[in-house]
Amino acid sequence: MAQLLIRSSTEADLAAITRIYSHHVLHGTGTFETTPPTEADMHTRRADVLSKGLPWLVICRDQEVLGFAYANWFKPRPAYRFSVEDSIYLAPEAAGQGLGKLLMTELLARLERAGIRRVMAVIGDSHNAGSVGLHTALGFERVGVVPSCGWKLGRWLDIVLMQRSLGAGDASAPEEGVIG
Repeated sequence: MAQLLIRSSTEADLAAITRIYSHHVLHGTGTFETTPPTEADMHTRRADVLSKGLPWLVICRDQEVLGFAYANWFKPRPAYRFSVEDSIYLAPEAAGQGLGKLLMTELLARLERAGIRRVMAVIGDSHNAGSVGLHTALGFERVGVVPSCGWKLGRWLDIVLMQRSLGAGDASAPEEGVIG
């Protein structure tokens, strides 16, 4: 029986992470990048996230990386330090198996333990039913759409903005010094 494992990513996962993301860059509308980043680029991005005390996770089946998820500051200015934007990508063969929900559930739990109060999803393509559905199932609320702000694969694309509170949300002041 295949064993699933969600864990913190390692340097050894970067080839698989790069391969998965490259597929989405070339064939999908969930990211507005049009040129796949190199493994060195992904190393730099991962190191940036980890340097802020934020999680970068992978989901594996029998040690094969099938997807990854992470969060980074929503914006770089200090006032945003309790708000992040999530990202999640699955290998094409892993879609539709509930792996995204497992991975995002763990990411949200780790973010809450880190003191994050608000998670934003900036979803490429308003027709991205998988990502919109995943975020809705996990309690995210749709807060807006920016129409026709990206051009990729021969068509105009919207972005869907969704958000979810963690912990006390905005009901109280955050604990300083918990993160970044």
